[in-house]
Amino acid sequence: MAIPIHFVSSKVYPKLTRGRFSHWRTGFVIVTQLLYFLTPWLQWQGQQAVRFDFGNMRLYLFGLTLLPQDLIYLAGALIASALGLFLWTMLAGRLWCGFSCPQTVYTEIMVWIERLFEGPPNARRKRDAGPWGADKLLRKGASQTSMLLFSLWTGLTLVGYFSPMRELAANLLAGQIGFWEASFALGYGGFTWLLAGHLREQVCKHMCPYARFQGVMFDRDTLVVSYDTQRGEPRGARRKQGAQPQGDCVDCGLCVQVCPVGIDIRHGLQYECIGCGVCIDACDEVMDKLAAPRGLIRLTTQNAQEQGQLAPPMWQRPRAVVYSSLIATVFMVMAIGLWQREPFRMDILRDRAVMARETHDGYIENTYTLRVFNTRRDARSYTLHVAGQGVVGVRQQGALTVPGDGDQSFIISVLADPEVLAKGSHPIEIALQDSHQPDDQVREATRILMP
Repeated sequence: MAIPIHFVSSKVYPKLTRGRFSHWRTGFVIVTQLLYFLTPWLQWQGQQAVRFDFGNMRLYLFGLTLLPQDLIYLAGALIASALGLFLWTMLAGRLWCGFSCPQTVYTEIMVWIERLFEGPPNARRKRDAGPWGADKLLRKGASQTSMLLFSLWTGLTLVGYFSPMRELAANLLAGQIGFWEASFALGYGGFTWLLAGHLREQVCKHMCPYARFQGVMFDRDTLVVSYDTQRGEPRGARRKQGAQPQGDCVDCGLCVQVCPVGIDIRHGLQYECIGCGVCIDACDEVMDKLAAPRGLIRLTTQNAQEQGQLAPPMWQRPRAVVYSSLIATVFMVMAIGLWQREPFRMDILRDRAVMARETHDGYIENTYTLRVFNTRRDARSYTLHVAGQGVVGVRQQGALTVPGDGDQSFIISVLADPEVLAKGSHPIEIALQDSHQPDDQVREATRILMP
């Protein structure tokens, strides 16, 4: 589907409108921001429910503790998210951009703040074009200060996903916030203020890569915001009875005035369009006043608009089936992995200072460093078992006890009989078992060297 490109660089002053799409946008702003701002404050089993602890290399997720070895789950989540975005774009165009994209959400909030302090679009346009005075300075200062404070709040909230939120808030009130916390909060807050408060739609037009390749994922059955040319043209003011026939579009321009990216949807589908649907609300309101049917601008597909054909069910569209199957497979594999995942891990590292040595009783000893990661909240003790041809025993220094939500390293030695094993490298398996729950066991393969 070809998408024409139109460049509009002047500042956009979107007009406020009401309707189902506008209400949905407002709802998505409220829901997404409640989730974003409240999640770091949630507690789960005595600790923050969601937190990335880079210092101790832990991810806490509602009682689930993930280690660096579990990075595969993050990769799976990102893959599923990307596939989900592809699927949604193929089915419903850029509704993600219009309703849930952080740039769109924060831009909408900044426009609300601007409208609160500086008034409706026409007043803002005249004030921006006029000279500086007390009124302009006061209103601009109030709106920009409010935007900066909100942006700083978003930055501090982001830091709260990595540093304990309650401690961060207490340190902030005491004036003892750390350097990196302050740096990241100011950095993210500054970019929020710049991108959403000033660049706004220019980010969607010129910086976002998604806008550039979205057309590749569209087909003739993709839902897009469309203007019905056959019904609307020729457009113009309503003429008296008996005059030359004309379309339903009265050329009021409201669809352009409410557009957050400043395009005219009557020119056809454009890459700047984010699919928010506010032009549909504005046009429907005009049609209601004219006692004309709604839908001059509507969310429809190219086939439906040109041929009256409804989009086939999702299971009859090959790409939709492929995307859905891949997403389901990724989630199924992740669910199985989490279900079978043991609450502790171990890493085995050979002592390279002494590869192998002979003991006084004639056995060959290999030394390893065993690092055990315990993701449970309480301390745990473990027992060690070594299996392999020629292995006669294992020695360890003290009990294998690891504190709750921590890790500990131990030195162990594996003894092998040189009369059974020839010179060279031989496979062995080290098993670690929870002393209190014998069914919880992890195994790691390594090798023993015989000189």
